[in-house]
Order: sequence, then structure tokens, then C-alpha cells
Amino acid sequence: SLHDALPIFAAEAIKLAALEAEEADFETSKGVKVRATFDEMRLKEDLIKGIYAYGFEKPSAIQQRAIVPCIKGFDVIAQAQSGTGKTATFVIGCLQRIDYGLKACQP
Repeated sequence: SLHDALPIFAAEAIKLAALEAEEADFETSKGVKVRATFDEMRLKEDLIKGIYAYGFEKPSAIQQRAIVPCIKGFDVIAQAQSGTGKTATFVIGCLQRIDYGLKACQP
């Protein structure tokens, strides 16, 4: 069914975006460290499991550069082509910052 096929299409789209990103040129701000794997980002165990469960294997170029600065609370301006993982970058950064034991608004 279409419902069963959606995760497969999503995983293939992620892989295609990663291949396209590898062929692109990048300009990275001075002082921004590139982290080649999600493990290098030291994400929460449950978050990293979820990322891998959704079919992400390796962070895209934008994710390699922008997730950790988002986690650190820096002002981030990130520009990349459609489908390269910008939304996931923002969401992963936000989810990593949440203190799930704190039942209050969090910055």
C-alpha cells in the first residue's frame, strides 16, 4: 500500500539528497566545525536512535555544519537547496536542547 511505501520513498529521497549534496560546493563560516557523523554530534541516545530509525545514515552537508551550532543556541543562518535536510537540522537541534524532565517552557 502507499502507506507502507512512504518510508521507503522518504529514505530514498534522503539518500538522493545526500548524493547531490556531496557534488555541491560549500562555503562554511570560519570557526564552524564539520561533523561527518551524527555520533560526532554527541546527541541524546533516544534522539540518535530515532534519526537512524528514520533512515538517516550520514548527516547532509548542511546538517554536518549547522546542527551543533543550533544545539549551542547560536544564531544560525543556513542556506541549502531544497531537500537537503534544513528542517531536520533545525528539529534535531531543538529536540537535543529539550530537558524532558522539566515541565515548563524552555528557551
